[in-house]
Amino acid sequence: MSDTPAFVLPDSLAEIRDEFLELPESDRLQLLLEFSNELPAVSDEVATHPEMTERVAECQSPVYIYLELTDGAVTMHATAPAEAPTTRGFASILAQGIAGLSPEAVLAIPDDFPQSIGLTRVVSPLRISGMTGMLMRAKRQVRTRLAAA
Repeated sequence: MSDTPAFVLPDSLAEIRDEFLELPESDRLQLLLEFSNELPAVSDEVATHPEMTERVAECQSPVYIYLELTDGAVTMHATAPAEAPTTRGFASILAQGIAGLSPEAVLAIPDDFPQSIGLTRVVSPLRISGMTGMLMRAKRQVRTRLAAA
């Protein structure tokens, strides 16, 4: 028996993944663009204190994230420019999919989740790398918040 946590995709992200995979590959980019319009607004605290956020260097566009832990639930705040709709869509997928999860559930998200949603032939590898960077930084921030608690 191993002490390594099982990597299990939370229902929220599994539903998003399935929504993409149910579409023909040619329609998946449109769904990603729809997600870009649904990026949740950051909290007033994060909006007035942008220094709380962390730049996701793997993204060509200026993407900033901040994860908070409140009463055992994770919230991901993300900003991405409207001029970068695919990147903004990826940020939205993660922000919506992570919302309300426990820290342990966030840490158990498979690292290859960005590759699993059926967009690897629709968007550039650089964009997929950006989403992977967002996920890795989100996990690191969760680990940091847990260690500080």
